[in-house]
Amino acid sequence: SVDCSFSRGVCDWKQDADDDFDWNPADRDKGDGYYMAVPAFVGHKNDMGRLKLLLTDLKPKSSYCLVFSYRLAGEKVGKLRVFLANKKTAPVWEENKGKDEKWRTGKIEIFQGAETTNSVTFESERGKGKTGEIGVDNVILISGLCPED
Repeated sequence: SVDCSFSRGVCDWKQDADDDFDWNPADRDKGDGYYMAVPAFVGHKNDMGRLKLLLTDLKPKSSYCLVFSYRLAGEKVGKLRVFLANKKTAPVWEENKGKDEKWRTGKIEIFQGAETTNSVTFESERGKGKTGEIGVDNVILISGLCPED
């Protein structure tokens, strides 16, 4: 497995230059490193911020599981979507409200066919809310299919 988390990961992360705002590092509660977050008050409603994970070494014709922690904290904070580079139009994963401030786990299967997925984009869309944040952390890429819970 490949650790792509932000404080100690080995992966190549890039801020999208064509979006409305950047994701920023935020300190973890326990003080162990940081995660990437978009505070609710950044930008205007429906503005987008994209953080791209560049995947250069994925082997074609195999499958991977992308596992990540996320949270949507705050009322009407917005949406978090995940896009794979070879499926440009529709998100492969989307969440638009948090039941509470807790961190949850997201899993996405990446099937490598004739085309190789060379990037994964985490997109935050600003909602109406003024408090809270959208956060992503502990991004790990595992070879093979996603494990059942």
